[in-house]
This record gives sequence, structure tokens and C-alpha cells, in this order.
Amino acid sequence: MSPHSAPGELRAWIERHLDPLEEREASQASSDFDLTPNAFPNEPVELVPAAVLVGLIQRDHGFSVLLTRRSDTMRRHTGQVALPGGRCDPGESVWQTALREAHEEVGLHPDFVSLAGLSSPYRTGTGYLVTPVVGFVREGFSLTANPDEVADIFETPFGFLMDPVNYEEHEREAPDGQKRRFYAMTHEDQYIWGATAGMLRALYDRLYGAAVA
Repeated sequence: MSPHSAPGELRAWIERHLDPLEEREASQASSDFDLTPNAFPNEPVELVPAAVLVGLIQRDHGFSVLLTRRSDTMRRHTGQVALPGGRCDPGESVWQTALREAHEEVGLHPDFVSLAGLSSPYRTGTGYLVTPVVGFVREGFSLTANPDEVADIFETPFGFLMDPVNYEEHEREAPDGQKRRFYAMTHEDQYIWGATAGMLRALYDRLYGAAVA
């Protein structure tokens, strides 16, 4: 189904291709690192569970995805484009984490989010296992960036993010000499790369991959 299909039909179709919220906990999920599956041989055996919210907002042109640019004062990933999210608190489900973090980072109240399901988990090079939680954001919400974490809030068309033509493969050399390959794309003046691009590309594969009916 096209990302530009009627919103109601597209929403139902997306929900059918996601894992149910109750199907797994973050600590039990399996994962594959994006383009370099053996890039981190020394990562901890127990990955830290985390979650992000893939917030789909209905606009005149179709759905768009809520994204942020991280604050320049952050210790890690300064200035990078990200999906709202973070590590799971003890006893917290991945979807609870995604909603809490979105509220803390951009002021999105959970009452405005209708959860659809879980996308493919993603293992980061810093030892996190991140589960993308997909949710539909209804009209009437307001956003306020937490200046300690977020420098900018913006939206990117879902259709753009679900077009594989827009994804490029890049390669960088890590400080230890290993080469890391990752996805990246640019929409307007926003450069989306690394884990964020990898999770969005994994969502595309789940929704539109050759094996998907």
C-alpha cells in the first residue's frame, strides 16, 4: 500500500504489519545492527532496553513523522536528528517508555497518541536495544522542546521516509579503526543518519519489503 493512500486505510494496513504491544518486552527482543552486524564484538551481553516513538501525524499531504534535533549541550549524539525516546526505567514497558520520553522531550501528551504496535528493534553501538513504538498522533496537540535535550522539533513526510530511493549508504572509520556503514538521508536541511535512519529503514523493510503482502 502506498504511503499516500487514504489515512484510514493506511493506518489499518500499518497496524497489521507491526508486532502487538504485548508480544514482547524490550529485554527479550532480538536485533540486528543495521549495515555492520559484527561491528561491535565487545558490546555488553545484556543490552540496555530503550524505546523511541515513531509518531505519525496526519497532515494535508499525508502522514508525517515527528523528529527532533538533539541539543548541542548533550553529552552524546550532539545535534543529531532523533526520534523522541530513551532508556527504559525499571519495570517499564517499551511503549510506556516511548510515551514518557516523548512527553519529557517535546511535551507531547500521551492522551494524543494512539499506539499501533512495535517495529523491528535496533541494536546500537553504545549497547542499547531500542524498540521503535509506532503511534498515531491526533490533532489538537501542542509541543514544547525541553531545552536540555532538544534544540528543534520538526516533521518529515512519511512518504519520503518510506521511499528506499532516499536512503544512501555511508561509511565512516571509528576511533578503533573499524569501519562503520550506516544509512543516511537528507530532507530539506535536516540530515538524518545512524540509528534514526536505520530504524526508519527497518520500518520500511517491515512495511514494504518484498516478503510483505
